[in-house]
Order: sequence, then C-alpha cells, then structure tokens
Amino acid sequence: MTAAEELAAARAARRAERDMGPDEDALRQSAKERRKMVEKERKELERVAAAKKAALRDDDNVFDVAYERQAGDEAGSVLSATDIKVHNLTIRAKGKVLLENTTLTVAAGRRYGLVGPNGKGKSTLLRMIARRQVPVPDNLDVLLVEQEVVGTDQSALASVVAADVELMALRAEEAEIEARLAGVRLEDDEENGGEENGGPKDTTTGTNDASAEQDSDADRLTAIYERMAEIGAASAEARASKILHGLGFTEAMQRRATQLFSGGWRMRISLARALYIQPTVLLLDEPTNHLDLRAVLWLEEYLTRWKKTLIVVSHDRDFLNSVTTDIIHLHDERLHYYRGNFAQFEEMYDQRRREVNKEFDRYQKQLRAAKRSGSKASADKVQKEAKTKATQRAQRAGKGYDDDATKSAAAPRQWNDLHREIRDFGMRDLNVGIDMGSRVAIVGPNGAGKTTLMNLVAGDLAPTSGDQRRNFKLRVGRYAQHFVDALSFDETPVDYLMNRFPEAGLKREEMRARLGKFGLSGHHHLQPICKLSGGQKARVVFAAIALSNPHILLLDEPTNHLDMQSIDALADALESFEGGVVIISHDSRLLSRICDDQEHAEVWIVEDGTVERYDGDFEDYKTELIKEIAAEMDEDEKK
Repeated sequence: MTAAEELAAARAARRAERDMGPDEDALRQSAKERRKMVEKERKELERVAAAKKAALRDDDNVFDVAYERQAGDEAGSVLSATDIKVHNLTIRAKGKVLLENTTLTVAAGRRYGLVGPNGKGKSTLLRMIARRQVPVPDNLDVLLVEQEVVGTDQSALASVVAADVELMALRAEEAEIEARLAGVRLEDDEENGGEENGGPKDTTTGTNDASAEQDSDADRLTAIYERMAEIGAASAEARASKILHGLGFTEAMQRRATQLFSGGWRMRISLARALYIQPTVLLLDEPTNHLDLRAVLWLEEYLTRWKKTLIVVSHDRDFLNSVTTDIIHLHDERLHYYRGNFAQFEEMYDQRRREVNKEFDRYQKQLRAAKRSGSKASADKVQKEAKTKATQRAQRAGKGYDDDATKSAAAPRQWNDLHREIRDFGMRDLNVGIDMGSRVAIVGPNGAGKTTLMNLVAGDLAPTSGDQRRNFKLRVGRYAQHFVDALSFDETPVDYLMNRFPEAGLKREEMRARLGKFGLSGHHHLQPICKLSGGQKARVVFAAIALSNPHILLLDEPTNHLDMQSIDALADALESFEGGVVIISHDSRLLSRICDDQEHAEVWIVEDGTVERYDGDFEDYKTELIKEIAAEMDEDEKK
C-alpha cells in the first residue's frame, strides 16, 4: 500500500469512527443542541427577512429588460437551438443601467465564468436567464442554484434523488399500478378458492373489461421499466450519494433530515440536487461560499468533467482557472467574451488595456498639438473622433487600494502555549501557539471544528482543562459571517462606526474616508445597513476591524461576498500587515499568498477532534488533496 493509500485509509477509518458517534447520552445532548441551533437560526432568519422585506418593500419588480426580437421568434424557430443568443440586450434597475445594447451569447457545452465587480449585474443576469426574461430556447432546461433547500423531515439523500421529477413520477406510477395488479391477483385467488369450496360462480360479467384493464396496466408497467432503465433509476441513490459525499456529507449525514442542517449545509444540498439532475444549462452564483477547501477542490474536479453548458459567478481565481473554458467580462455595461480560463483572460485584458491606453496617449498628444495650433476646428475634430469615455475608464481601471491603517500598533511579542481539552466540542489535547509573525491556515471539513478552534483561540470558549497564556494588552481583530449578520440594520455605516469607536476621535468625514479605503462607495455611507449587499456589509466590518488597531487577525471565510479586486486588496493588506494572521478560507489562492513564508507559515488540519500541523506548506497540502479527489473520481468512473 502506498503512502497516499495509507493516508486515505486512515482518514476513512477516522470518518467511520466519527460517524458511529459517541455514547447515547452524548447523542441525546448533541441532538438537543442541534434542535436549539436550528430553532435559533430559524428565528434569526425570520427577523432578518422581516427587516429586509420592510426596507426593500419598494424594490420589487424594478428591472426593465429590453432586447432585439429576431425574425421567427414568435413562430418558435429556435425550439431546436442549443445556444442562447440575445442581441441589443439592455437591463435597467431603478433607472440605473446594468447592461446596455450588448449581446448575450452562450454556446452549448461551454463552461463560462461570468466576472466583473460586485454590484454591476452579474447575479441579475443569471436570474434573468433562469426566469427566461431573456429569450431562451424552449428545449433547454435551465437551473440556477440560488436558494437553500427547504428543511423538512426528508433525508438529505432522499432530497437529492427527489430533484429528478420524472423519476419520482415514474416510481409513484409504478407503485400504483403494481398495487392495483396485486389487488386483482388477490381477488382472483379468493375467487378460485371459492370455486373449490362452494362450486363454480358466474364471473362472465366484467371479465373482458377487467382483462383489458390488466393488459393495459401491464403494457404501461413495461414502458415504465424501460424508461427507468434509460434514465438509470437503479443507480439513482448511489449517484446522489457520491455527489453528497464529494460535498462533505458522511453516510450518517446523508440519512439525516434536512431540517436538522444549518443554512450552509442546506445550500450544499441544493447544489447537490442541481449536479444530480444535470440540467442543460447550469447557473451557479458563488457556489464555493459554503464549502470547505476539500469540497471546493472536489467541485472543481467534478465540473471540469461537466459536458453540458455552465455559467458560474465566482470570486475564486483558482476555481475559475480549473473549471472554465470561456470568460464573460461584464465591463462598461457590456458583455465582452474571451476564450480560455481566467488567467488567460487577465493576460488578454491587460494587453487590451495597454492598447487602449496607448491609443488614449496618442489622442492626448493630437489634442494638445491641435490646441497649440490655435485651431478650434482641429481640436473639435480630434475630440469627436476619439472614444474618450472608454479610454478614460480604461486609464482609471486598477486593482487594490492602499491602507495606512493596516500597520499594527506596538504589541506584545508573543502569544503562545495554548493547551486545553474541550469535551463538549470533541476537541482533545490541543497545543497551539500564535505570535506576531504567525501565518496560520486552518483547514479541514466543515463541521470538524475549525470555527470552534477559532473561538478557542479568540478566548470566546472557556476551557474545561488546560491553561492559556496571553498578554493582557493583546488586541484581536475578528472577522466571521455572524459579525456581518450582527450589524445594526437601522443604522448607516457611518453612524455604526461613530457609535462603536468614539475613542477613535474621528469626525464624520474622516470616518467616511476610512469606509472609502475599504471600497465602500460614498452613496452607501448614508444608506441603512439593511439595504447593503453582503459584500458592502463585509467592507463595513473590515473598516471596524482596522479601527480596533489589532495585533492579531482571526479571519473566518473573509472572502465570502467579496469580488476579485477586493480579495486581491485583502491579500495585499494581509501581506503587509505586521501582526499575526489566522485564517479559515476555501479560497486556495488567498491561502497560498498568505501562507508562503516558510519560516512563519503553518497549516493546521482539524479533523476527528484533533488539530495536526501539516508537514509541508499549503501548496503541498492542496496538491495532495487534488490527487486524492481525482483518484476517487477515476475509480467511480470505472465502476
């Protein structure tokens, strides 16, 4: 057995042991805690939904869509088409132009990455396609993974299989016909028995009709069996189980009712349902947001083998590089198309940008020369011929931002030797240390305890045994999704920061400047926080972290809701940050950038109630996972 096989076997054994679970009392306690968690999450979701509904009451039906109708559209001439083609497409929302006179082209079998800054209309375009508010051939089934599956007492596995509506209908009809035929056979048996005991009976009436009905049922049952064989009904549960396993569900979790899962796990079930039914056109909006690193790498491998049409919005560069065959760039209210993955797109885009800037420089020289000549007609001619708007935008285009608030204040030299045992969370014998130079990536499956470990490091969890040593002057900056959700909904970003950090002594305009450094545009500074997008709320939290002037940063999935430019800016800021960084993320490129220091970088693997330091850097760990996943898929394809 090779070292890789031994490692995989050991992990499988640990997972199986974990699935067996603790003793009965612990199971009851765990179930009780889960019910409390589900109920708490439900109430919080209802509160947030009610607040958002009240704030956005006037935002329904705000989209105005226009496009050029092609000859023959009404006659259904595109019914047999496999591509999507829309000319002169314009989409407006509340007077704001998202797309204007552009062409939407989606070729069958291609895998597109839809990229562009947040808030420019990427998600809107996906919804328009899914709801057929733009022309889509009737023969194409389109599915957008947008909402988590509704929690019921149905198991995760059954929920995925139930996504195949045709299979469910065939199975229901099969059961109905078989029950009817079984009833007829039972009646025949009773009649035959009656003849033996009491002599013959007159059964001529209705015999012919009953026989014809049985023949019809038998023929229909044969047709059902043939169709079920065509769609692979016998392997439905096995195929669904493999997808759920790839997305991080153990066998025990697959049997668990969907109502017992958190929102993030139910979102995974929705994704599994989409992958299972294999629509002609699959639309994914930030599919990696709720996944751990291994599940992201599994999804990458799965989608590279996807034979149908895919359009995905993602901020994960490595994911787009692995999955996509084409890039659609939403820029200047138009859709621009590039062949190749995201890395190839960036090269072509930079080349195009240099050419446009060169043209702009040439135009500026011509304009200055015309003005020096004193001829107004010449100057007007130069201005008229130049496409100044596009070139100026290209000239202004850039990535990242500088933030003088990223430098840490005077700080304690070290925070080390953290050791404790937490039985309630299943974590044992932890011995970890963090200092001002640390760069730590925490990896492992969701639900294994990564966030618990982060809470432990932050001091939010009390130890049951062991000791902790930390400098009393230590300031910790913390980012997690629940910090974003906990923002005051009725306050504006400026008011929120002014009220939370009065000790900063900043005036309102100075506070707005801080928000601007984190990419929050000016008109959002004075909007209620409930009207901000997820990415805009994240920027408010990052601004708050910077105002706390931390020595150590603890970041739990900080890239959720951020666009690529913002993630690049975050990576730049973290690289220049002089304090320690501990991060949980599914964005492998961000982890590679932060944990590239051989001396200070570490990878902590959280699994089966333990924390192990990985012997190697993050790229080594990622490569090992990719090989393991590819081997599993190759083995599945052979079966």
